[in-house]
Amino acid sequence: MHRRFASLLAVAGIALLLGTGAAWNEYLRAPPLERQPLPATLVALDSPAGQALLAESDAIADYDDLKANFVAQSRKSYCGVASAVVALNALHAPSAPFDQRTVFDAPAVRMHPLKVSFIGMSLREFGELLQAHGARVRVVRASATDVDAFRREVRANLAREGDYLLVNYARERLGQAPSGHISPIAAYHAGSDRLLVLDVAANRYPPTWVRLPDMWEAMRAPLSAKTPVSRGFVVVQAGPGVDDETFAARTPVR
Repeated sequence: MHRRFASLLAVAGIALLLGTGAAWNEYLRAPPLERQPLPATLVALDSPAGQALLAESDAIADYDDLKANFVAQSRKSYCGVASAVVALNALHAPSAPFDQRTVFDAPAVRMHPLKVSFIGMSLREFGELLQAHGARVRVVRASATDVDAFRREVRANLAREGDYLLVNYARERLGQAPSGHISPIAAYHAGSDRLLVLDVAANRYPPTWVRLPDMWEAMRAPLSAKTPVSRGFVVVQAGPGVDDETFAARTPVR
């Protein structure tokens, strides 16, 4: 409780320092359309090459559901929020779909939207947000596995329905503008060893095919120079509980 209160105070302090108008424009409004060029190593889904990769892929079990429920992040730091909304709506097909406001309303959600607006959320917090809505969650740090195991995970997950895979990665490792990011994976093309990222920062990047080894390196990136913990991925499916290598017998955050 004390830690949560301190975090909220810190966020409030940031807002005061930035000034109401500046804080709103930078962190609390919908991001403006600012399309960024894609590096040559990435392939946009809406290009002829990207469409050919989709047509040739046989690991696309999640594509239709994720595409149908896709939303772009509504705030600068809401990549985890938007990705959670996409996954939860695809998973449960609720009569009243979640949005980026109501996803915080569940009693078990322990994070505040203002804090997430300024700071974003960690991979652990992302898993907890999904878990708070009754999903079964497995969080895997890249440092706890290897690229071959990740490839097997991708191929198996995208060849079956009923579970979704979302990645947390450092954009700069893909040649994009530096930032940590979270987005769902919708398809895998074995011939080119590429996976399709449905980038929730749709104001900047389209859905993009990324070489799996490159995504692996982007997930292996430490959070910062002072925080060497790696990024990683989350597998989410229907059903209560959590199976998380990184939580290792810890109880949910209160």
